[in-house]
Amino acid sequence: MRPTGAMHLGHYHGALKNWVRLQHEYDCFYFVADWHALTTHYEEREVMGQYVYEMVTDWLAAGLDPDRCTIFLQSRLPEHAELFTLLAMGTPLGWLERVPTYKDQIDKLADRDLATYGFLGYPLLQAADILIYKAAYVPVGEDQASHVELTREVARRFNHLYGRSTDFDQKVAAALARMPKEDQRYFAKQKRDFGETGRAEPLAKGEALVHRTAASIEGWTTQDTELLLGHLRGAGRTVLPEPQALHTEVTKLPGLDGAKMSKSYGNSIAMREEPAEVERKVRRMPTDPARVHRSDPGNPERCPVWEFHKVYSDEATRKWVWEGCTTAGIGCLECKQPIIDAILKEQQPWRERAEKYLGNPKQVHWIVENGTERARTVARQTMRDVREAMGLQY
Repeated sequence: MRPTGAMHLGHYHGALKNWVRLQHEYDCFYFVADWHALTTHYEEREVMGQYVYEMVTDWLAAGLDPDRCTIFLQSRLPEHAELFTLLAMGTPLGWLERVPTYKDQIDKLADRDLATYGFLGYPLLQAADILIYKAAYVPVGEDQASHVELTREVARRFNHLYGRSTDFDQKVAAALARMPKEDQRYFAKQKRDFGETGRAEPLAKGEALVHRTAASIEGWTTQDTELLLGHLRGAGRTVLPEPQALHTEVTKLPGLDGAKMSKSYGNSIAMREEPAEVERKVRRMPTDPARVHRSDPGNPERCPVWEFHKVYSDEATRKWVWEGCTTAGIGCLECKQPIIDAILKEQQPWRERAEKYLGNPKQVHWIVENGTERARTVARQTMRDVREAMGLQY
């Protein structure tokens, strides 16, 4: 996450809740993306210093366990920047320009000067962040899926350029020559279709043909199979594995006004907001404009409070709210009280966990330093593999 503001309930339900669950299922790396924050906030150096450790405290309060996951600071690992630089040598400019979020962010952040190499290259820096840990999965929402796909393309191209032995093409040609002519043409077609479209179907057809060949041709070796499978994918030896997007269930919690929750919009509730402030903010939430008077019936679908009920209330409470609103049986303040109670209940363990870190901030610093060293061990090994593949181990 980028340290550009305090964590709010939208962050928790949109990402942190999944992070907490995933740490029990995978070997997870979670980092403060302070270099990424600089791609859009490079003139606001105070942003990172103000929010880095406050954000990590929120992570720990939410339930991240430094004994179960690795928590670190991106800028403490120059290996990320080195891999970013080396990947940039072979990444076509058009790949970065066509990332959907690139033009979208330029339009949305029109008040900022984003005509920088850093902003254009941030998806490649993301790719380096992922590939340096040889990640199998990246938990993302649908809006970030294109970044994982770019990462896969970057890894595929790197393996194609640097994962091949000097006699790779000759070995491929020799293996193909052992196939019947018709199978050779079929294999070439599937390889071409996969390279042009990236679709899974031609890849699967090509792989099936290779496995059938392995079972039917005498003397066919495992090396022959791996050789053709790598050739089919447009790669050689896998130096940087291609990650998969992990589309976990994400709960979208809008802001108090129904728009996207954001501190800059003034419509957020911080994860550790004071109880009195939580109550004040929820009570002041706008409701269905049709309910001018207490006796006017309303429509929950037109009310921002209803979106909070979808996240925080059980079915019985939602039914009570729906009936009470549409018949004017309850007032808006009555409708909001279950939300206030639910948020305060959710926040209570966060406040308790955060207390020990707020009283001893050096403990948070130590957790980050310890996680950074754990991450460095993995990153350095990957960079040794990358430098060797690129011929930089002289």
